[in-house]
Amino acid sequence: MDLTPPHLAGWDAELRSALEDLQLDRWRCAKQLLRDTGYDWPLRTSRSQALAVGAAKCQAIEAWLAEEPDDWDALMMWARVLTQRVLNARRDGVSGQRLVRAVHAASAVCKTAADRWREDPVPFVCFVALAQVDTDPRSPHTWMNWASKRGDMLPPGPWELLEWVHQRDPYSREAYHRMLQVFQARGRGGMDFAQWAASVAPEGSALKVLPLYAAVEEYRRQTAQKRTVGTIAYWASEVRAYYAKQALTDWFDQTKPHMRSLLDLNHLAYVLTATGVGNAAEVFEAIGPYVTTAPWALVTENVHWWQDQFRSARNRALSERGRR
Repeated sequence: MDLTPPHLAGWDAELRSALEDLQLDRWRCAKQLLRDTGYDWPLRTSRSQALAVGAAKCQAIEAWLAEEPDDWDALMMWARVLTQRVLNARRDGVSGQRLVRAVHAASAVCKTAADRWREDPVPFVCFVALAQVDTDPRSPHTWMNWASKRGDMLPPGPWELLEWVHQRDPYSREAYHRMLQVFQARGRGGMDFAQWAASVAPEGSALKVLPLYAAVEEYRRQTAQKRTVGTIAYWASEVRAYYAKQALTDWFDQTKPHMRSLLDLNHLAYVLTATGVGNAAEVFEAIGPYVTTAPWALVTENVHWWQDQFRSARNRALSERGRR
């Protein structure tokens, strides 16, 4: 089976068309997509995230907002784009007051968007995302990024912001992923948070997959710092095998295909094979040709080999095809 080149839209054809239009600085397709998405909060969140990534380096959303300043979707997308530009700037090494000013500008637009439509979880997801760049407790951007979680041993973080999202879209996939990224950016608490989130999430929730993301990132960092004991030794862990099995039975087996994220499927397929848990054939079949760069490119010895690693894991899983 030939692999489809990785794309932000995955198998979402309508999203793909909107992204292509954005690259031409055209926004009407994005507007219609968000209108059609309606009050499906998980879908609105995931589609607007992908649109923001695509629009961060063009002027389409600015043009939309200028032409239709009273459109709440245009304002939400402007909050999304400014947030994405902050994350891009941090990734590119921007720091100091220049980054802080960008954070405050994005936060102001997020607040305006949140005030415009209080039921929409997306602006509140943006607040959690912006907390990723608030990594120094000696000079916090806002106290809300460093609140304590009462009754748990988890580290301080944007817990109140996460709760705001949770009230509007319980167990929001992106919000909890953003929260994980906050702890990873600060260098502590990521794995504990991911395991806690998986433990409180109901069956069928994508948060059952969150510990697999935390494990992949931990492995990536250890490898980069040359501290890992090796691929086999790292993944030969009862704890990692437990969370792989849990993601398989409590998420994959409980969801319908249209409810699954391609990134989640690819992380599950990788960890099932890496830990030796196996039973990944159905997961690879659900992925089909839609491989995602992560986690494969993050865990391979040579980044140019990641598609070969995917094919090898898939071929092995399909040939073993055991029953649980």
